[in-house]
Amino acid sequence: MTNNNLKLKQELYRFCCKFVEDRRLAIQHTIQDLQEALNSETKSTAGDKHETGRAMLQLEREKVGHQLAEIKKLNSVLAKVNTTKACNTVVLGAVVCTTQANYFISISAGTIAIEGQTFYAISPSTPIAKLLISKQLGDRIDFRNHAFTITNVF
Repeated sequence: MTNNNLKLKQELYRFCCKFVEDRRLAIQHTIQDLQEALNSETKSTAGDKHETGRAMLQLEREKVGHQLAEIKKLNSVLAKVNTTKACNTVVLGAVVCTTQANYFISISAGTIAIEGQTFYAISPSTPIAKLLISKQLGDRIDFRNHAFTITNVF
């Protein structure tokens, strides 16, 4: 793997880590806000209204808890990515350049622009990644009525 490819892969990895950390911080902030709202709920004369409000806040807190669990899963996937190892085939942690688009097989973190190039951080469970996994340089992929070729894997 060339030095430029190594740097590129590490930048893509850092972007994904920051993406997950930003989401974690936003979720933590939401949890704190919900906790404050629960703590400030005061018993009013309309008891049913109070109980409904608390139940809604509890449901929201539960939903946010699930989002936090998802963040932990994303972190565990990122922990398995090796940014120093060259890849000959498409695996978790591979950067895949094709005639159609460029991909970083890691987590679904959206579009990343680095050095004038666009990359898509995608999870191995996405439809396009499922087609790419185990493929090599020069392999042809057919996806949604479009054919493209792998031009680089590292």
